[in-house]
Amino acid sequence: MLDTMTITKVGAALCASLLVLLLGGWVAEELYNVDSHGDDHVAAYVISPPEAGDVVVEAEPEIPFADVYAVADAGAGERLWRQCAACHALNAGQNGVGPYLAGLVDRPIASADGFDYSDALAGIDDVWSPENISNFIAGPRDWAPGTAMNYNGMDDIEDRANLIAYLATQ
Repeated sequence: MLDTMTITKVGAALCASLLVLLLGGWVAEELYNVDSHGDDHVAAYVISPPEAGDVVVEAEPEIPFADVYAVADAGAGERLWRQCAACHALNAGQNGVGPYLAGLVDRPIASADGFDYSDALAGIDDVWSPENISNFIAGPRDWAPGTAMNYNGMDDIEDRANLIAYLATQ
């Protein structure tokens, strides 16, 4: 089976493959090299970085939450509620991992009957205004450091407004 001619052919095939690989690398290097090729050749498409004072990045103006909440869609908020339903209920008195959220909007903070609130929320003497709810669900641990709510937050202001509009209907 493995005679001298077969071994020679396998060796030649390996050498030919190596040669093609090396030649392909050399051709690619010549085609795509961006360094200058001597004193009389200059690399094309040289892009110099902007100076520190050249770039001006303007921050997008933040839309006030009250304006977004004024046009919020409770129907879209109902779809977002599904994330909350894992820990909260909309039936008064039905606490789960989190307190019930029936009548939440404009209710005093940490006032759901029968729920043991963390000290972070129990110590806040305020009401769940739409703005407070929005700030809380944007980042619970930022708004009330030490809260037991294990949620990373909802970034989109429109989603928060829609969710709060839905909660206001409950």
